[in-house]
Amino acid sequence: MPNFTNQKNNSTYLMFQEIRQSIPSSIVVFLVALPLCLGIALGSGAPLISGIIAGVVGGVVVGSISGSHLSVSGPAAGLIAIVIVAITDLGGFDTFLLAVFLAGLFQVAFGFLRLGIIGHYIPNTVIKGMMAAIGLILILKQIPHLVGYDVDFMGDEGFAQSEDGNTFGGLEHAMSALTIGPSVVGIVSLLILISTQTLGYARFSISKFLPAPLLVVIAGTALAYGLGQMNPEWAIIAEHSVQLPNWKAGLTSPNFAAFGNIDVWVAALTIAVIASVETLLCIEAADKMDPLKRVTPTNRELIAQGVGNSVSGLIGGLPITSVIVRTSANAQMGAKHKSSAIMHGLILAVAVIAITPLLNRIPLAVLAAILIMIGYKLVSPSVIRSIVAKGYAQWVPFVVTVIAILLTDLLKGIVLGLVVSLIFIAITDFKSNISYSENNGVFTFSFRRMVTYLSKGLLKERLERIPAGSTLHLDYRECEFMDADIEEVIEDFQKHSGYKNIIVKEIR
Repeated sequence: MPNFTNQKNNSTYLMFQEIRQSIPSSIVVFLVALPLCLGIALGSGAPLISGIIAGVVGGVVVGSISGSHLSVSGPAAGLIAIVIVAITDLGGFDTFLLAVFLAGLFQVAFGFLRLGIIGHYIPNTVIKGMMAAIGLILILKQIPHLVGYDVDFMGDEGFAQSEDGNTFGGLEHAMSALTIGPSVVGIVSLLILISTQTLGYARFSISKFLPAPLLVVIAGTALAYGLGQMNPEWAIIAEHSVQLPNWKAGLTSPNFAAFGNIDVWVAALTIAVIASVETLLCIEAADKMDPLKRVTPTNRELIAQGVGNSVSGLIGGLPITSVIVRTSANAQMGAKHKSSAIMHGLILAVAVIAITPLLNRIPLAVLAAILIMIGYKLVSPSVIRSIVAKGYAQWVPFVVTVIAILLTDLLKGIVLGLVVSLIFIAITDFKSNISYSENNGVFTFSFRRMVTYLSKGLLKERLERIPAGSTLHLDYRECEFMDADIEEVIEDFQKHSGYKNIIVKEIR
């Protein structure tokens, strides 16, 4: 007879083990998420507390429903431009919140319609390009914060910057406007992180309770205090530190009176589509970072994101997506269970309510150092070498994706990367499914396995190269399937081959 008591005790023990193991990663994700939630809210022109609310909901609500073990959700930089326009066009933040609520309902519908399968058709080289691009953006965007040049808000991923023109302009100005206090704290923090990585700090038992990023936050904050005591000119002022909003200001509710406004529904659908695409991209990346290589159910993920967005909209939060930066931090800290994402949301909520004065002492330079290290791991030389080793069909789309994301934004870069990948897929598809040979004026095209429309362009080009007066053999003996587009190309060629005196013979 089965011993159900022992099974229940074992299950409870495993659950507490997972939670205990997730504590270090959840703390680090919280430290990463905190400035990003505030920065994205600031960049969106929304109340700062709305970014915190979205972070809490993304962790607790989405994390609880999601089937992903590593993904962490929250407000996303990729939606900033849409949020700014929507708040302005809809006439207020409360009406925008209604659009966020409705966007969540759209996403739930997407999940039930099983649209999550779209994520499985994004080439690996594009996903890896996205991760590397985010890594580069983190490094380039956080260097100014590392040295106290906090003109651009933390969490901005866009190439264009209002103050400095673009990302590279921001770097140039940062180097000419170093602030002593933040620079010392930021550089020391980065050196500590590099040292812990080089010396294998993660092997020591203390790292389970005091992970390197948390160690750096404590050391950097203490150093900042010490510098201020040594010389008031070296003190790190509030604008170079975390600046949490007052949560007692109250929550904004959606303006349900605008339910009949068609513009609200258009904004909701726009948010739902873009948030879903970004989520599916990040989920694919999260699964690749998972050492156990578990596969996230994408339709369930869309439903989880939808519920999260509806809840966030109801209580005054920004739109939510799965976020690659937080997910990367979670994976790099060794998280293995979604309890890490859930706990990061709980810690974020408790911290904002209970220890705001303490958190406001953390220099942004310290958090910038942590983000730079996360970025480096996403675009490390070993990652680049592994892509290059696979040949030009892999590294060319990879490089195009990286550059396009770096110079535009995530979605535009992904689209361009997909286009280039499809071109290479078409070339590979043609080479493997249609072989070409010539012998004494007799050209032979042999069709193998499945010949899809991706071979259409190259097939037309090869057919048009056949000189007048030749003979063409079309060998279908190994062909199992031929797309209608390919059949049409061949039929069109046969119709005008007589003008070039080309004899066409079919072999079946």
